[in-house]
Amino acid sequence: MSDDPTTVPVLDGGFLALDGAFASDLAVVNAARVSFNSTSSAMEERDEGLIRYLMRDRHGSPFEHGYFRFLVKAPIFVVREHHRHRAGHSYNEWSGRYSRIEAEFYVPDYVRTQVGKPGAYTFESVAPDVRESARAEIAGQAESAFAAYERMLEQGVAKEVARTVLPLSMFTKYFWSCNPRSLMHFCSLRNSEHAQFEIRQYAEAAEAFLAQLMPSTHAAFLANGRSAP
Repeated sequence: MSDDPTTVPVLDGGFLALDGAFASDLAVVNAARVSFNSTSSAMEERDEGLIRYLMRDRHGSPFEHGYFRFLVKAPIFVVREHHRHRAGHSYNEWSGRYSRIEAEFYVPDYVRTQVGKPGAYTFESVAPDVRESARAEIAGQAESAFAAYERMLEQGVAKEVARTVLPLSMFTKYFWSCNPRSLMHFCSLRNSEHAQFEIRQYAEAAEAFLAQLMPSTHAAFLANGRSAP
């Protein structure tokens, strides 16, 4: 964690920051109890039991009455995975059409090799010399691509055209908003041993805020095998 409790550093140069939230366990309880024209003013033990019941029996709509807004800085290839999550998620990304892109690239520290068959891959760290060679290749290609980008801008080429040379390792920033149910679904898939290493780091950071703001909901999520309702 950084000194700012709302910001979690992720990878080398990225972050996930909680920009705003309107989410609580009590909101889940009251969304469920409104069916009986009843509400609670404070969480009680029976309310925690209700949350566990809702999670276990897949009554999902009460978990939709909340809101998390994050500011994320991530490599483009991570963003492409993240943006596959659409139901209950909204995104607005920094545009390379309208502003000059900064020379920030992700060079992976964890360089791995793929072992196994499609659908059943495992990953192992490569030898140290291969790791250093791969990191040098990634960094060198990124620097070369950015130099080409800057040359085209100097020649008067539009930003939206010049950016086409930039690599997937380029960092970008975006707002990400979601409700608690959608966040749990994202975490169940991406904060998983089966998820790609890089996006898992962002999912871990997001789940930490779910646990912080909605501890009873998060506990029920874990007890339910990390399956969203």
